[in-house]
Amino acid sequence: MTLTNTGSVPGHRLVLTNAQVLDVETGTYLEGAVVAEGGRIVQVGGDAPSGVTDAEVVDAAGAFVLPGLIDCHVHVTAATAALADLRTWPPSYVTAHAARSMRAMLGRGFTTVRDTGGADFGLAKAQREGLIEGPRLLFGGKALSQTGGHGDDRGPGATAYDGHTCCAGLGQVADGVDEVRRAARNVLRTGAHHIKVMASGGVSSPTDRVDSFGYSMDELRAAVEEAESANRYVAAHAYTAPAIRRALEAGIRTIEHGNLIDEETIALVAEKQAFVVMNLVTYWALTREGREHGLSQDSYEKVADVLDAGYRALEMADRAGLPVPYGTDLLGGMQQHQNREFEIRGEIQKPLDVVRAATSVAARLTRMEGEIGCVSPGAYADLLVVEEDPLSDIGVLARPEGFRHVVQEGRVVRR
Repeated sequence: MTLTNTGSVPGHRLVLTNAQVLDVETGTYLEGAVVAEGGRIVQVGGDAPSGVTDAEVVDAAGAFVLPGLIDCHVHVTAATAALADLRTWPPSYVTAHAARSMRAMLGRGFTTVRDTGGADFGLAKAQREGLIEGPRLLFGGKALSQTGGHGDDRGPGATAYDGHTCCAGLGQVADGVDEVRRAARNVLRTGAHHIKVMASGGVSSPTDRVDSFGYSMDELRAAVEEAESANRYVAAHAYTAPAIRRALEAGIRTIEHGNLIDEETIALVAEKQAFVVMNLVTYWALTREGREHGLSQDSYEKVADVLDAGYRALEMADRAGLPVPYGTDLLGGMQQHQNREFEIRGEIQKPLDVVRAATSVAARLTRMEGEIGCVSPGAYADLLVVEEDPLSDIGVLARPEGFRHVVQEGRVVRR
């Protein structure tokens, strides 16, 4: 595998010939060329332009071309499953790990990722400027948590809390409506794509239960009001059906995890036109490798509570026709399994629905429809070229070592 600089260059032209281009909405292929200029697609299908001498020409030789993949739930700074340890790491060291993680994600075909806790404007800016090779980074800063909530990584014996912005970590503690507003505004002023709140307990937090609520309704509504004032939205970590319903009633737009959802709550998600971002691969990985990557025994024992439930939740959502964007939520060395989510979902969903989860559905969630998640004129030229048809075998996307090319903003970044 070879990765090259990802920064788009004004005037750069790419001509991809002899391709079978997937329309993810119809599930059909169009044969022909894909032409990109200045990082955007200008032609799909038909013959390649004649007489082109100043373009990078790539012969797809009949291979299948998909939109670049989108992962809607990552933590690029989570270099270990021992999340409390991150606060003791120098920012420079965390950044080095994040850069390596992002580079690997791009090599796996993910040209855009949404970070739901930890990444900041500096990493996003570095990626845009080509200082870091990696996916387009949609960041939310540190997730907001109440004291003792999922974003409070102190053990029960700890008292002091260092919430300095330069400290590494995925979350920050903010209690009460005024503190929540202040914390939300502070994240939004950095250009955040969204705000994340911890609306229930979680697996990796040391002092709450999975079935705990996080935040009062007034605190949740305060976060939503601040996000909407900035034309942004709120994502909520929530596992149980009651916690999900509280989040939805507060106006929250995306639910992260949702393993313990029920059919009544799925109907409410559909009514509110919200999204549930499931990430079953992280529980699969935690049961197998979590301890060796730093997961505590207490957290390890919580995994069983949500693993099997996650499969049932995806089955219910699929039966109800609920779009479930692709997410992984992997920590530390387990991030290498990012593409395995395709195989896991393929046990439950049709291949085209799984592809849509990581392309067009994810684009709707990120409010970037027409720009990512599709191969259409005007969209970013983010492309994945694979040898076999993923609509016949979704496992093709679970094997990134077999990908032929990854293209980001019109430049071949993996050959």
